Amino acid sequence: MTTSSRLRVAVIGLGWWGQTVVRYLHQARNIEVLCACDLNTDLATRFTQSEGIGLAPSFEAVLTDPRIEGVVLCTPHSMHAEQIVAAAQAGKHVFCEKPLTLTRADAVRAVAAVNQHGRVLAVGHERRFEAPIQRAMAMIHSGELGKPLQMEANFSQDKFLGMDPNNWRLSANEAPAGPMTATGIHLLDLSMGVFGEAHTVYASVKQLGSHLVNGDTLAILATYKGGGHALISAILATPFVGRFAVYGSQGWVEVRDKSHPEASTGWVLTSCVRGQEPRTEVFEPHPAVLANLEAFADAALGGAAYPVPQSQMIANISALEAVVKSTRSGRVEAVES
Repeated sequence: MTTSSRLRVAVIGLGWWGQTVVRYLHQARNIEVLCACDLNTDLATRFTQSEGIGLAPSFEAVLTDPRIEGVVLCTPHSMHAEQIVAAAQAGKHVFCEKPLTLTRADAVRAVAAVNQHGRVLAVGHERRFEAPIQRAMAMIHSGELGKPLQMEANFSQDKFLGMDPNNWRLSANEAPAGPMTATGIHLLDLSMGVFGEAHTVYASVKQLGSHLVNGDTLAILATYKGGGHALISAILATPFVGRFAVYGSQGWVEVRDKSHPEASTGWVLTSCVRGQEPRTEVFEPHPAVLANLEAFADAALGGAAYPVPQSQMIANISALEAVVKSTRSGRVEAVES
């Protein structure tokens, strides 16, 4: 717990998304951005000057700065586990962009470190903070739709087609299974919110419609220990489309994005309960990324607990690891627990 009303943070990594996060943080009711850093010092210098924040010389310097209470990690995925552990050991709260880590073992290690040092851990799964997704989850968990049977979801975009082929987001090491760590991971996370831990996964990734050699089309079939299936699709070679639907024994609910979440124009939620006509609700846009960051700060400041359970953070990465294995083996893979 901190003693101020605003959590003082540093942003680590100032690529496309790190810069976006800094701009969101300027709007936060409970966060103050003190500084940021990036391995590209020229970029970091220009950006921090333009945003009126301090320039930290390194991640290590951030960890030894007593003013800084938390870090926001916008770094390559393979760096997350070590950075989370180091930050926790230095007494910093951690907001980590998705995916939390790339393996279950690293996720367990990261969670153990923050807990050992009494820090808060949050993950950049902002889809959980979208109002229509929260409404759908409330319907699912209240029993209004009966027993959840199957989830179907798609999050596809073509934003990466113009990206430098050498960008780490397109590498097999940092982004295994093609679209998985870019968009599919969000839907896998939502499936944890619906069903809990996954039991098995079968996944296929192909390069079908682009120059993206790591794959541009991903399909996943997952089963869950408590029952149910999830059918997840993620594509990097088609214009944006976003859909989340859950079918239950008494009804169903579907959320469709009107536009890409980065420039959201809202959502349409349609639901139907047996014996009733389908209902449609329109949700206006709101900054889910900001809501997630503020929830992190609230928890770090001693307020409401961060709403995503650590067990689901670990379960998501367990399933991610199995997805990657399945795309390589061509077989159904068990999810470690």
